[in-house]
Amino acid sequence: MDINVRSGDTIWYYSNLFNVPLKLIIDSNPQVNPSALAIGQIIKIPGYQVSSYKIQANDTFWKIATERRIAVDSLALLNPTVNPRRLQIGQSIRIPVKVTYRVVDGNQAYDYQVLTGHLNKLFEIYPFIRNETIGQSVMGKNLDELQIGRGSKIVHWNGSFHGNEWITTAVIMQFLNDYLLALTNKESIRGLDVGPFYDQVTLSIVPMVDPDGVNLVLNGPPEGEFGQEALRINQGSTDFSGWKANIRGVDLNNQYPAKWDVEAARKPKEPAFRDFPGYQPLTEPEAIAMAELAGERLFEKMLAFHTQGEVIYWGYEGLEPPRAMTIVNEFGRVSGYEPIRYVDSYAGYKDWFVKVYRQPGFTVELGEGVNPLPLSQFDEIYQETIGIFLASMYM
Repeated sequence: MDINVRSGDTIWYYSNLFNVPLKLIIDSNPQVNPSALAIGQIIKIPGYQVSSYKIQANDTFWKIATERRIAVDSLALLNPTVNPRRLQIGQSIRIPVKVTYRVVDGNQAYDYQVLTGHLNKLFEIYPFIRNETIGQSVMGKNLDELQIGRGSKIVHWNGSFHGNEWITTAVIMQFLNDYLLALTNKESIRGLDVGPFYDQVTLSIVPMVDPDGVNLVLNGPPEGEFGQEALRINQGSTDFSGWKANIRGVDLNNQYPAKWDVEAARKPKEPAFRDFPGYQPLTEPEAIAMAELAGERLFEKMLAFHTQGEVIYWGYEGLEPPRAMTIVNEFGRVSGYEPIRYVDSYAGYKDWFVKVYRQPGFTVELGEGVNPLPLSQFDEIYQETIGIFLASMYM
């Protein structure tokens, strides 16, 4: 919600007027000097939207504000040209509405278009979210990284490394919405005050690593050469439900130089709907973007969300730090998932991250069944995962 500064207004006053944490207003206006507001300057207030209201008989600003449990001065601020003593029946005024509801519904077929629509809504309501395009997919879709928070501890989450595991993006996005709601409304999640997390942690989130693959699974092959090649790789079948790879038939989570040669020796030798590690490591733009991001951000811990199995893989060749065990045990406690240290599978993002940075990295396998998991599991998976999201910030 945008407002215009009046004489005497301060950021501190807006924080009290709208009951929004001061730090969130400051971070929503990075180009503004909080100590030197200028009359007429536009300030973004997070956690609010504006609705239109037509004046009815006997209405006053006080009556309208009382009915909506908002401050009278918030109406004056949003309606600077309206004389509150001379309201006219039918006259339109602007009313601030605090957002106390989700705008993200994860329980749906969650393709790139749905993601983009939800991101745009979140950026509008919560302008303290920082967004950076870290690369593009093979077909040119933006790979977005979101950053939330001020902390020196950078915690990374990602989803949909595999096309038919798109439900991971939906889970991440719904929790992100709940976290933003809790921050702006000064609420807790599962009894935890999340306000301190904002000061202690910077979340780095890439919600959809493989947008081309996700769209292929959910919407079928696109027109043109990429769609034709995908059909060829899929042996002419239009059923792409088993497709794990990117649009070129490369498994993005087999693309990393962490025993890549071991995987290459026993996996498909040419593009396939799953498991082909590429002709060499880090050939695909999506995998390269994620590797570069890790180098730039230097995550304190990294969580890659996949499906399925209700397990959490956390080790690589003994290079994982000792505290990784403490963290994964907490993940297991709050989710009911089983921690597994080693598995005969390599070249994944988690493996490479642990190998290169010697920090805790986790592959979290949500749900149980056959990918893509049905949406009938969404609510259960979401409830299981909330504790992992929270624990990743407080551990």
